[in-house]
Amino acid sequence: MLLQEKLKGKKILLASKSPRRHYLLKELGLEFELLDIEVEEEYPDKLKRESIPLFLSKLKAEAAKTSLKENEIVITADTVVWIGNMVLNKPKDLNDAKLMLNKLSGKMHEVITAVSINSINKTTSFYVVSEVWFKSLREEEISFYVEQFKPLDKAGAYGAQEWIGYIGVEKMNGSYFNVMGLPLHELYEELLVF
Repeated sequence: MLLQEKLKGKKILLASKSPRRHYLLKELGLEFELLDIEVEEEYPDKLKRESIPLFLSKLKAEAAKTSLKENEIVITADTVVWIGNMVLNKPKDLNDAKLMLNKLSGKMHEVITAVSINSINKTTSFYVVSEVWFKSLREEEISFYVEQFKPLDKAGAYGAQEWIGYIGVEKMNGSYFNVMGLPLHELYEELLVF
């Protein structure tokens, strides 16, 4: 059964401001509406690795759930970059973005996206991990990317689908779409059984 048939009569809501998530969900062939929610993206310090995006995607889901109607399904997500037992969220400013890219330079890191799917009666959450290897980036490459592309809305201060990904990502193990912010294969499968 195709997902479009399974979701017939349901209204899909995406609670995300990310243009990449909007694009990816659209490419999945789903009709959806955007739901605007305000959530402070803060989490307990003790959380590590996948616990962070899971906590945040559930936090967003709880905020979105308050306005849900009977036939509606809301999707929320959060992405973090994990390197050397440390989380890289969205950079505070351009200087912070440069520092993050210097940390990623020449190393492997994990991109972890957690997704929550909610209706009035049901909730499910999952996460996906992708490994990404960066070449050793030159200072001028980092500066050019940060100044031209202003990646302040991206975990780890980069988008694999942008210039820095083209010249900097040596290899990847796992879902490319996860690195972009929405693991489509897994989301498709989860929605089929939701």
